[in-house]
Amino acid sequence: MKPKLTTIQKEIRSLADPEKAKNLMRFFKTGKGHYGEGDIFLGLMVPEQRKIAIHYLELSLSDTMKLLHSKYHEERLIALLILISKFKKGTPEEKKKIFDLYLANAKYVNNWDLVDQSAPLISGVFLVSQKIALPILRKLARSADLWERRIAIISTFAFIRAERFNETFEIAEMLLADKHDLIHKAVGWMLREVGKRDPKKEEEFIKKFAGKMPRTMLRYAIERFPEEKRKHYLVSSKA
Repeated sequence: MKPKLTTIQKEIRSLADPEKAKNLMRFFKTGKGHYGEGDIFLGLMVPEQRKIAIHYLELSLSDTMKLLHSKYHEERLIALLILISKFKKGTPEEKKKIFDLYLANAKYVNNWDLVDQSAPLISGVFLVSQKIALPILRKLARSADLWERRIAIISTFAFIRAERFNETFEIAEMLLADKHDLIHKAVGWMLREVGKRDPKKEEEFIKKFAGKMPRTMLRYAIERFPEEKRKHYLVSSKA
């Protein structure tokens, strides 16, 4: 018998910690005008959320999506963790359905931790084997929505793990002029991940675009470079 949505919600909310919730709301910038404006936290830590997700992996797909629509951040993360598990175990048809649902509900994947946990393992893994991968990633990268743009670049982590770097480079180039710090950090992180596997290819990209890269993006990208080389590239970066 599949668990009920009300049962998992009751368990999640029984673990609420108002003091931790306050700290999390500050950490995830939920104040007016910030990237997480209006997000509400219950105060659960990630290990607690993972335990709950594991216990409720048999939650129906429809109830998982309802949980993803929650106003509570932790419930959305738990829904995504369940969705990742369903995706991993799914048939090709089920994977396609989950991928479609994921992108159709991207507005609920609305903070950097939610994107970073889910995008590589759902949209990324799905798109690695698809001919339409780049058109979809490009569309996301052009979105007015911050989180869709972050999904675009973080999804390329799956390509990086498959030793494919061109998708990361193309989306990174598209996002060079992005105004948001969370995109700068995400692009820099993905470029650094490329560099862990192929330092030469990462540096070719850095040489070409260092002068156009926001400073935060460049700092993240060259974090593993020798100090003298880091200094060299930082001199040519945007202020």
